[in-house]
Amino acid sequence: MLRMPAEFAEHERTVMCWPTREGVYEDRMGDARRAHASVARTISGFEPVTMIVNENEAENAATMCGKNVEIVMLPIDDSWFRDTGPIYVSDGKRREGTCWQFNSWGEKYLPYDKDAKIAETWLRFRGEPVRRVSMVLEGGSITTNGAGAIVTTEQCLLNSNRNPHLSRDEIAARLRSELGHDQIVWLPHGLHLDEGTDGHVDNVAAFANETVLVMQGCDDTNEPDHQRMAVNRRIAHDAGFTVREIPALPFATVGGRRVVVPYTNFYVVNGGVIVPVCGHAADDDVIALIAEWFPNREVVGLDVGEVLAYGGGGIHCITQQVPAVRH
Repeated sequence: MLRMPAEFAEHERTVMCWPTREGVYEDRMGDARRAHASVARTISGFEPVTMIVNENEAENAATMCGKNVEIVMLPIDDSWFRDTGPIYVSDGKRREGTCWQFNSWGEKYLPYDKDAKIAETWLRFRGEPVRRVSMVLEGGSITTNGAGAIVTTEQCLLNSNRNPHLSRDEIAARLRSELGHDQIVWLPHGLHLDEGTDGHVDNVAAFANETVLVMQGCDDTNEPDHQRMAVNRRIAHDAGFTVREIPALPFATVGGRRVVVPYTNFYVVNGGVIVPVCGHAADDDVIALIAEWFPNREVVGLDVGEVLAYGGGGIHCITQQVPAVRH
């Protein structure tokens, strides 16, 4: 049976997209590109990395990313390949890409016609099987342990700007049938300030192994997320997971706008975990915690959290894994 592997399973490579939508980063576009290049170079020390770029940006991307990052020219509107790319399913010997409908997080950014096609464009470029799915879904809205469970948020998947014609049960059934997991766990909340993705789960929860769910907490009782994350934690515990909480939730002001920089928007690579940090007092302690929860992996903190949060995401949001297969 083909099923979505866990992120902590072996990867063939990581795929990213080069920042291109000026309206997202505005005068911070240079910082955004440096951040993407830093993430790509860091991951390339653990596994192969492919950067998808528009043709007119290929030379600049190649220079900034360096010789260890493969540059592929395909048309894109934006840089969030976690959400626009294919969600792979595999049985360990073969894999195919599921291509869900993409509507730019509820028609938030226009145009998005290239991004709506990039999952299938990438798969056909690679000569891999394509499976179209007639439901709006972004990769950042789900996480799996690879062993039967998918975790998501009600805030995102039940939002009326995604699939208003589908009920909660119908959405769950589609996830089960397409991604191969039986247990769908609905956390009520994403982050309070996460208006861009309407509460993606990758800002609040990520699996360390089949039974351990790392969850974002908020130790500031004056923040709305203090109670929201506590509710999520209880739901996850009741679902049978061992919960490991990151108590600190950093906030920053970038370009006059307050943003949240969740540590849980980390990305697990072969032999490592890449964590967004932003100079918060808890950075070192959180890196140490994550190292405990991911033994035998090198945990790397990258100071790209603020600029990526300004654009609407984090390290996990700009990456997508291609699971390894054994032929």
